[in-house]
Amino acid sequence: MPDLSSFSSVPPASSPADEVKSCCAAAYGTDAVALLLGEAYHPGGRALTREMAQALRVGTGDRVLDAACGPGATARLLAAERGARVDGVDLGAPTLERARALTREAELEDRVAFLHGDAEHLPVPDGAYDALVCECALCTFPGKRAAAAEFARVLRPGGRVGVTDVVVEGGLPRELAGIAGWIACIADALPTSGYLELLEGAGLRVGLVERHDAALERMVDRIEARLRVLAMAAPERLAEAGVDGEAVAPYLEAARRAVQEGRVGYALFTAEKPA
Repeated sequence: MPDLSSFSSVPPASSPADEVKSCCAAAYGTDAVALLLGEAYHPGGRALTREMAQALRVGTGDRVLDAACGPGATARLLAAERGARVDGVDLGAPTLERARALTREAELEDRVAFLHGDAEHLPVPDGAYDALVCECALCTFPGKRAAAAEFARVLRPGGRVGVTDVVVEGGLPRELAGIAGWIACIADALPTSGYLELLEGAGLRVGLVERHDAALERMVDRIEARLRVLAMAAPERLAEAGVDGEAVAPYLEAARRAVQEGRVGYALFTAEKPA
């Protein structure tokens, strides 16, 4: 693994953009998100992660960076199933604590490590990785161009990047346009062309572009189903996590409607750093 000891982690919050990032990181570290989303915090779950890993040709001994890694599900999968050595970076300290605990339970500490850091200022050296993945997170970064440039910086020549993310091809319902929509990975998502421009603008050669809109709708359905079951069987768990099912319902319905109307979808992008 690369030597990361000399690299700093998170710059102090000092702007509205930093405040948005801190808010999102805090939200994803809550019990409510863990309760409603489970281990995988992105549409498509493990199946889409496996498809991305295959497209990136992740193999035994490859060094992989998971940017905005959340609780580490992707990092552990790449280590356990593809034999990679993975560093996960996330801005949420409580989220990283959970990621480390789950990784200890999975006995993968020798192949998976986690760093507290900002994806727009990755705390790792240049050219350290064979591949980088970022799942359902780039759309929440205020500084998307800075993040894309960082993705390119940390890859070795010939390294590959895989991004799965929400795409917005039309206007959003007003319910999804504020901070709640941002935390839900929708409010600042780009059209497909926007992600291509980001990757190409960072000097990366785009390869695969693949839509997975059904995965986003299934995720909405899964959250709604979990809410119903918990409301009937364990309302105390919802209360302890601070989840108000009636308040969440309009956001879920707005998201489902936007997907069905073709205004919001989900996509997989891969790209390569020129050798």
